[in-house]
Amino acid sequence: MNNGPDRDAGTWTPASWRTRAARQQPTYGDCAHLAAVEQKLSGYPPLVFAEEARSLQDQLARASRGGAFLLHGGDCAENFDDFSAPRIRDTFKVLLQMAVVLTFGGLVPVVKMARLAGQYAKPRSVAMETREGLSLPSYRGDMVNARDFTAAAREADPERMITAYHHSAATLNLLRAFAQGGLADLHQVGRWNMSYVEASPLRERYQAMADRIAETLRFMEVLGINAESAPTIRETQLFTSHEALLLNYEEALTRRDSRDPAGTWYDCSAHFIWIGDRTRGVEDAHVEFCRGIANPVGVKTGPSTTAEEVIRLLDRLNPHDRPGKVTLITRMGADMLERKLPDLVRRVQSEGRSVVWVCDPMHGNTVTAAGGLKTRDFDAIMREIRQFFALHAAEGTYGGGIHLEMTGENVTECTGGAYGLSEEDLRARYLSYCDPRLNGDQVLELAFLLADVLKSTRGGRENEGTGEKGT
Repeated sequence: MNNGPDRDAGTWTPASWRTRAARQQPTYGDCAHLAAVEQKLSGYPPLVFAEEARSLQDQLARASRGGAFLLHGGDCAENFDDFSAPRIRDTFKVLLQMAVVLTFGGLVPVVKMARLAGQYAKPRSVAMETREGLSLPSYRGDMVNARDFTAAAREADPERMITAYHHSAATLNLLRAFAQGGLADLHQVGRWNMSYVEASPLRERYQAMADRIAETLRFMEVLGINAESAPTIRETQLFTSHEALLLNYEEALTRRDSRDPAGTWYDCSAHFIWIGDRTRGVEDAHVEFCRGIANPVGVKTGPSTTAEEVIRLLDRLNPHDRPGKVTLITRMGADMLERKLPDLVRRVQSEGRSVVWVCDPMHGNTVTAAGGLKTRDFDAIMREIRQFFALHAAEGTYGGGIHLEMTGENVTECTGGAYGLSEEDLRARYLSYCDPRLNGDQVLELAFLLADVLKSTRGGRENEGTGEKGT
């Protein structure tokens, strides 16, 4: 497959975004300091490699045809203070738990992608925050400024991009060790339970599945199929992603593929990057940057997105219609999806475009609780998920994946779920500095429910047109 970039010859460079309107960018007081940091970053080693990004695009191409399923999840925003091996490990483990449930229960191969190793910048609804008459720049993530409400903390500091790079490199190093070093071994599936899973009402269902997997592995070993002859039993492949928000950082980490005679450009900050709902203007800077890199890219599409806008975005980002290149991540909300999404799906289908349709059931279902904390209700999240996959089944298309803000920590940020968390429970362990996340127990419950949804809506269609047999 030709995974080359989709850019007009001679018109795109990693810096050409600077000629376009750039939304959601911080204002730096010292331009010379900013330029020096960008120069330093441009000489650092890449965080990911072109071949890994090509492998991801091939797997996403399968998802676009129903032959695989994308599981995309992680923190709403990483931060420097909470950077630790246990946090990274627990997010990795809960993603793997969910992937095992979906693979075994939903009968579909799962592409695993984490919102990790770069999710340090966040868009803001307003540029300034006011408290008790004092207005300061909004907190835009640890890559830009600090949370403390002081003038010094809220000043955009270019050096934070250097810190974000080093944190991302360390996170990637640990994730690769986990994925290849035995932590993902299916023989350990019964021991992956963290304390809150062991106490969960779903523990027995999860243990039953673990027992079935163990029995299957024993049968395979009798046939001579083991970790030595089939490394996928003990290893996994995990890709990383983040919103490509801070374009100075993304440009500085964009590299030519040294193995490609054409010198194709890749954004080596992550395997996959996405454009947010606030920055998806077709003529704007973020789309301009993403159209020239060869990475697979995502676009968040909210209720205001029109079918015409989607087609224009696909024309710009993927004019040669390469399968797996563009993922459309819908964030409609449970009360809007059935009204808004059908037009987009039908238009893309009628034009014969290849996309991966992914459901983000988090952002459209955010509400403010009585105590002032933002939260999301588990039932609303599941309602949007069911609507999403039912709609694709009715239209003859494939719901190719799910995009979740989640954590391996035992937080109390989203209401509902098996434990019936209420608004009164939120303050018990509300740790997010940005958006509310599903905790590990809620994620596991969602995985079982989603596996049932996939079986009921896909039936035997998941390998149609792929030339593949089985899962």
